[in-house]
Amino acid sequence: MAKSDKRDEIVRAALELIAGHGFHGAPMAMIAERAGVGAGTIYRYFENKDVLINELYREIEERIYPVITEGYTPEKPIRERFLHLGTALLRYFIENPLEFRYVEQFHNSPYGVVFRRDKLLGKREGCDVYRELFEERVARQVMKDLPLVVLFALSFGPLLTVARDHILGFVALDDLLIGRTIEACWDGIRR
Repeated sequence: MAKSDKRDEIVRAALELIAGHGFHGAPMAMIAERAGVGAGTIYRYFENKDVLINELYREIEERIYPVITEGYTPEKPIRERFLHLGTALLRYFIENPLEFRYVEQFHNSPYGVVFRRDKLLGKREGCDVYRELFEERVARQVMKDLPLVVLFALSFGPLLTVARDHILGFVALDDLLIGRTIEACWDGIRR
């Protein structure tokens, strides 16, 4: 197995195991076994499990960003941009359930707390299209005058819940229901 193939197998195994069993339920030895490599091989690519967890999140975020911004036009009205981004993100999550489950666990863990705090305070770069959109709302007065963290919660909380419920089979999201869901999220934050 080539060096980059080994790294890819480690990342894939970590994604599968962590999405299914959580961070504590996926020890490095189990990840190595699933990847078909020796436990020591993981440490050639990742200093420790924390680095692997954060790197995996970063890679997922890098895959999501081009998908949600494909066809995105910053010159369009805020509402249209919000609907575009929300629809693309929800579709990405329902088409990539392992990545969704990983992201959800990450954001509800100490790893995610640090990440979210830095992101909300503007200390972390990358995939800031939502932050930029929400900050623009101040100048245009098209969204409720709420703290950024509340706007994120009102926008993403329902979206994540609906994605989870679709993946679990509680609701079947089609194009119409996806559109109505994102519209409802918009209604929750618009003035």
